[in-house]
Amino acid sequence: MRHPVFAIATILATGGMAAAQDLTVYTYDSFVSDWGPGPKVEAAFEAECGCDLSLVGIEDGAALLARIKLEGTRTDADIVLGLDTNLIGAARDTGLFAEHGITPDLDLPITWDDPTFLPYDWGYFAFVAEKGTDQPGNFRALAESDTRIIIQDPRSSTPGLGLLMWAKAAYGDDAPKIWEGLADNIVTVTKGWSEAYGLFLEGEADMVLSYTTSPAYHLIAEEDDSKTAVPFDEGHYMQIEVAAKLASSGAPDLADQFLSFMLSDTFQEIIPTTNWMYPAKLPESGLPAGFETLTVPDKALYFPPEEAAAIRDEALNEWLTALSR
Repeated sequence: MRHPVFAIATILATGGMAAAQDLTVYTYDSFVSDWGPGPKVEAAFEAECGCDLSLVGIEDGAALLARIKLEGTRTDADIVLGLDTNLIGAARDTGLFAEHGITPDLDLPITWDDPTFLPYDWGYFAFVAEKGTDQPGNFRALAESDTRIIIQDPRSSTPGLGLLMWAKAAYGDDAPKIWEGLADNIVTVTKGWSEAYGLFLEGEADMVLSYTTSPAYHLIAEEDDSKTAVPFDEGHYMQIEVAAKLASSGAPDLADQFLSFMLSDTFQEIIPTTNWMYPAKLPESGLPAGFETLTVPDKALYFPPEEAAAIRDEALNEWLTALSR
């Protein structure tokens, strides 16, 4: 695991030469891991900008927002990368983010026109299981089964929050009943995705909350086709991950350069086989071989950012109440 590296000012001792500028990006732990996009993104952007890029891993996506709220305008971050559509409303309410000024040409299932938050990848939440095992095909069947699942905490994890939105989008006011039924299926609730998926791979559960694209990792990186994303009758909730510039950034022009770089072929080609998600802007090379084998939901579920913000607290309270009984 790549350890977080905090940005330090770079001072050149040579007289008359300008100091190389730093750019600090807060993101989630898996992004900066050795197997994540971070190392390749860092090398590629530094080659382009002649700057020092520091990627700071802070648990999972929801924890990122909590950290930014805590630090406020004193934060070292120039950019936050790793929020998603379920957190955009709360992030916007902080007043800490600045508009990006980019008119993006994106390949998303929905139209995108947000002036502040810029997508870099997307996917669908799903439960991942071993092929050939018992795989309930909807939330009700899962609740009635003995299937053991591992999920992530919605207070710290974007997949965890996405699961709440998934249940809410599929069942509305009946979501609390779904959670009451699922309570005894849950083996554990982890702070973030990496821990949850690791426990699943160690055999601690039958299914883990992840993405429809997760089996691509095993297929492409490990030549292992034993994992599958279980299709659910209700449909699958869509996640769009975004980055945004801090209004307090000491390097706003460099931050803008990074956001533009984020939608380049160089960056977007890195995403499918490191972050194991769909790129927000399909590169000229297309998707890697193996992605055509993935589960594609018959129905996409989604709450726009402002609607998700209005639903979030209610969904969280329903989840906490069900699991506390």
